[in-house]
Amino acid sequence: MAGLTVCVLGVVRCANPAVVGETVGVSSVPLDSSVLTVVSASKTESMEVVRKTGLHTPYSMPVFKEADGRPLKSKIYSVPGFGRTFPDLQDVHIVAARKWGVSPVEDREEAELRKDELVYVGSNPYYTMDKQMSYSIPYLVPRASDLLQKISRNFLDSLAIKDIPLHTLIVTSVLRTENDVRRLRRFNCNASEESCHRFGTTFDICYNRYNTVSHPEGPERRSVRNDSLKWVLSEVLRDLREQELCYVKYEVKQGCFHITVR
Repeated sequence: MAGLTVCVLGVVRCANPAVVGETVGVSSVPLDSSVLTVVSASKTESMEVVRKTGLHTPYSMPVFKEADGRPLKSKIYSVPGFGRTFPDLQDVHIVAARKWGVSPVEDREEAELRKDELVYVGSNPYYTMDKQMSYSIPYLVPRASDLLQKISRNFLDSLAIKDIPLHTLIVTSVLRTENDVRRLRRFNCNASEESCHRFGTTFDICYNRYNTVSHPEGPERRSVRNDSLKWVLSEVLRDLREQELCYVKYEVKQGCFHITVR
């Protein structure tokens, strides 16, 4: 049943992308209001405007329906073992990183001069950069930035179809300069001197912390276990890995999925 649901959604998405509420950045795109239920809106966008125009906001949740009008829901299946599903080791990550990445950046000052090769990936409505991130800077190559955006959007889509309150992902590591790697290795002997993060192709997404999305003036959202959100995220990453869009390593000690674009 889950496979059929995914196929149906894929066909609908291809035939009419507006049904899933395509959005770029924080801009709004017209959406057929008959398939949209607004759960919350930004502070600058009133619920009345959203209702009349059918605009899709970063905090709106699309509602998928069966042919008879009933809500279309999908179960959480997770994956058959995180280690078995995401076994990609350093050897494959580093090959992809060297193929698609930039040459390593010495320090943050040099990174500022390499913006023709790198794009800024600061917090946005779809994911958040961890406030505790001190050994990397929010830059990736465009190919990796697109992958991060795709993962984040697919995660929100999955939460919507499973009728789970919206949460956004937390990114804990992105581009590391050579200086960052040296500093990190002083405190973490397991940190690799040949880190894939040096190439701007790799990022880590936390699987035991998430940001809850709620209306600033609305009721408190029902709580969701982090394990449930982790299972949904694992489904999203498995699908993208099977499409050969990325390599994924399940990191136990760091509490994250280590992801490199392909």
